Amino acid sequence: MNVTVYCGSNPGDDPRFEETARSLGRWIAQAGHSLVYGGSSVGLMGAVSRATLDAGGAAIGVEPRFFIEAGVAQHDLTELIVVETMGERKAKMIELGDVFVALPGGVGTLEEISEIITRVRLDLGPAECYLLNIDGFYDPLIALLQSMIDHGFFDQCDLDRVHFPASVEELAGLVEGRGARVISFDTARLRAVG
Repeated sequence: MNVTVYCGSNPGDDPRFEETARSLGRWIAQAGHSLVYGGSSVGLMGAVSRATLDAGGAAIGVEPRFFIEAGVAQHDLTELIVVETMGERKAKMIELGDVFVALPGGVGTLEEISEIITRVRLDLGPAECYLLNIDGFYDPLIALLQSMIDHGFFDQCDLDRVHFPASVEELAGLVEGRGARVISFDTARLRAVG
């Protein structure tokens, strides 16, 4: 299956982000899946793609031409799909993906995974999505989604299909056992964040 991964083009300030990106890339390859990602050679994008390739897996990059001209494209990918706009990139990554995972990242990552959460809610596919909550990175988003439920803008049944695994091992268990409706965040920690 194709695992579409959204993540930062920077490594972030926590070494565990990059360690997790590399672990995710290795799992994708070792499980016989293919990586679909934004095509960059830098930051967490570079870490996940390099790890996938080094472990013998397939890595498909989708990158706008202007990023390639800036010199950040990964050059030895299994396939590099060049598009003209960020919107085309996002649409192509959705079209190619079977499973959707977000590592930590910035507003671009948030925009991309937010569209997937919306598609989950509207039953447009996929049925579920996964945000790797490394060292509590996504705790504020969990609190925001809970606030949306509290105020009547989101439903618990939809949040139940948005998973926040704390490790690649937990992610692998959820993906391999898809269909289980598991929320993997600590509600006590959520209350502390909220």
